Amino acid sequence: MDYYMSYDDRRRAFWRRITLFTALAVGLCAIVLIVIISTYSRGLPDHRHLADYKPQTTTRIYASDGEFMSEYAYEKRVFVPIEDIPRRVIDAFIATEDQNFWSHPGVDVFSMVRAAIGNIQRYRDNRRPQGGSTITQQVAKNFLLSNELSLERKIKEALLALRIEETLSKERILELYLNEIYLGLSAYGVASAAQIYFGKTLGELTLPEAAFLAGLPKAPSTYHPIRHPLRAIERRNWALGRMEDEGMISSTEYHIATKQPLNTLSKKQENLDTHYFSEEVRQELVTRYDEKTLYSGGLSVYTSLDPHLQDIAHRSLIDGLEYFDQKLGYRGPIAHLAVLNDWQKQLTAIDHPSGAHLLDMAVVLSTTRDNARIGLSHGGEGMIALEDTTWAHESTDDNSEPPPPHNEVTAMADVLRRGDVILVEKKDKESTDTQTPRYLLQQIPEVNGAIIVINPHDGSILAMSGGYSWEASKFNRATQAKRQPGSAFKPIVYLAALDNGFSPTSKILDAPFVFRQSKEDADWKPQNYSKEFYGLTLLRQGLEKSRNLITLRLANAIGLEPIADYATTLGVNDTFPTDDLAAVLGTRETTLLQLTKAYAPFVNGGKKIEAHLIDRIQDQHGKTIYKKDTRSCPECQTEAWTPFMRPPYPDNVREQIIEPALAYQMLSLLEGVVRRGTAYYIGRIIKHAIAGKTGTTNDHKDTWFIGFSPDLLVGVYTGYDVPRSLGEQGTGAGAAGPTFALFMNEALQGTPMYPFRIPTGVRLVSIDRESGLPTDPGSKGAIFEAFRADQFTEEGQTQATHSTSHIDIADPVINADPILDNEPTGLY
Repeated sequence: MDYYMSYDDRRRAFWRRITLFTALAVGLCAIVLIVIISTYSRGLPDHRHLADYKPQTTTRIYASDGEFMSEYAYEKRVFVPIEDIPRRVIDAFIATEDQNFWSHPGVDVFSMVRAAIGNIQRYRDNRRPQGGSTITQQVAKNFLLSNELSLERKIKEALLALRIEETLSKERILELYLNEIYLGLSAYGVASAAQIYFGKTLGELTLPEAAFLAGLPKAPSTYHPIRHPLRAIERRNWALGRMEDEGMISSTEYHIATKQPLNTLSKKQENLDTHYFSEEVRQELVTRYDEKTLYSGGLSVYTSLDPHLQDIAHRSLIDGLEYFDQKLGYRGPIAHLAVLNDWQKQLTAIDHPSGAHLLDMAVVLSTTRDNARIGLSHGGEGMIALEDTTWAHESTDDNSEPPPPHNEVTAMADVLRRGDVILVEKKDKESTDTQTPRYLLQQIPEVNGAIIVINPHDGSILAMSGGYSWEASKFNRATQAKRQPGSAFKPIVYLAALDNGFSPTSKILDAPFVFRQSKEDADWKPQNYSKEFYGLTLLRQGLEKSRNLITLRLANAIGLEPIADYATTLGVNDTFPTDDLAAVLGTRETTLLQLTKAYAPFVNGGKKIEAHLIDRIQDQHGKTIYKKDTRSCPECQTEAWTPFMRPPYPDNVREQIIEPALAYQMLSLLEGVVRRGTAYYIGRIIKHAIAGKTGTTNDHKDTWFIGFSPDLLVGVYTGYDVPRSLGEQGTGAGAAGPTFALFMNEALQGTPMYPFRIPTGVRLVSIDRESGLPTDPGSKGAIFEAFRADQFTEEGQTQATHSTSHIDIADPVINADPILDNEPTGLY
């Protein structure tokens, strides 16, 4: 019949069929779409909470000057409000991820069609398909859905994107995206990525750097700037091209930016080694709050750490441990290469020893009498001179005084041979000499230790290093290692003695005696370190020379109760025995932190301090939720004041536990230790006012030096992790003292040389340091002795001098009589 229809009728019939089929197709599609929407809308996550979404954010730790130290997070993220994100960063991500973001309703149909067409070819090439998702869809996926690659997820993603656009503003959507997106290297969000990749804040990013970050969301690992630098630059330049196409940057800006090198950080850089300090802060935060708050609460923690002092302390500990370890001799190479044809390849195949991250690995290529030529693992060469290896005599098992005559180093062959794999350190790290660089032979110390620096006036822990290498051992020897303090405990005994009738010029008998705890116990015959006896000795000299017998006689004279009271009050020990006389020689274990802070009252006027690491904590909104200093000072709330009109700041948080004049007497005695006593060499090295005490335990297993200047309190511990003898050189002065001296010498450099503060109630009297009697200040052997008011009369003679004569013949001079069976607990 159509054959007899006119042309116009046939054309109208054709279009009627097309219209009908189109209507049927549209209707069918509408029905399918309605079914899909109806089906997948059921059970969709609630998107409305995104309006009040609070992301997991990184807790960051800062030093006292605001310098960044470390961070803790499940996902490393720093949340930044959209108004604080620079325009160049926003433009870079819009251009690369969703150029129609500001205009589409949540789904970009044209982008989806384009992606679908492209996926046909990707499917043929067996490659992962692209999604064509908008930024809104990515927010839906990241916050509300999984990463499952399926049609069902894409449908849900699109539906949620439409709903999100109805609920949230474009700015809020973009804010969520830029703070949530994963950008590789554990970085979530643009602010965290800027810090990890470039060590910068968002505001410091350059245009090429912003473009690099914008190119990462597609595949962060594919464009890793270290493993795939060429791909990373190509991707960055592509992002810059997209910005130019969208009119966000000019052609000139594009060409300049693409020529810039990509200088990212190969790893997170840290200006300070604060691992031990930061870990102590982390543990305190977990105790104070919980792990969830720490790792996702976005806290800002401001610590007491002084970056300058921390740097000095860490280097001083390393140098001090290496110095002492080298005195014990050279333990030999870490490996040996029999053939040197491909020495660099062989060298790089050897695992770098744990704890040697600060040292280079090298192989000895040749030796002469006076030097050795070495090859470095990075391919360069260097030289070790004989004069720099004189320490490297053969190590002895008994740690005897080195070097024995047969071990003296007279030629390089005595130390190194061709093929030895060794550890070295560049001698002059700042040198730019084009000649063969010189290196020092090194080894990882077997001995370990710790250093802690405290402000003695408020308890702030200014620096802490708990070992030679965090890489090798996370064990913090400043806070976790419990060791015997040895002679470093003796100041507690002398403090109790001064508080119970003795004075610095009291005379005590240094002579043999025997002690028996009970009839069943064997006799105990304590000795001085020197194995000698010195007769009547001034109390001052007893501490300066660290005489064991004088310490024991003082303890016996006053009883152990006042010593125990001071030991617990000062925090050296939680409990202290009152039935164990040997404990006064430092046999009760303690930590370096406990022992060091116990010395603080000697220099701060007798005030008890609470050592602390954290000064202030803010939540993720900047609100202060913890503050160490809780004192109130209304007068301080003013615009400015002059030094002469400074308002008084109340001191109502430090407990007075030692009378100020008594505290100064102890300070004066400890000052004598570094001027004339067991730490005499430290007093010669450091010209500032210094006081302190050495500590050495039986068999030289643990060594200490606790010392202070007017405003710095420093504790040093040295010993083996598994206790064993350090040898005859393992004394407080020989093993721990060098670290203290290195630290103080550098820390006090350039500071005013002022003396210790003298409180009221102290009278300085010129006495003869041997007899204790008054003498002219200019006479030989004269020193100024500190007496308290009750020990001094206006007639020009000290009560202490009178009492000295009394003590010479009375109780404090304890006669070394035989033990009597009817007095089994006495000390004679």
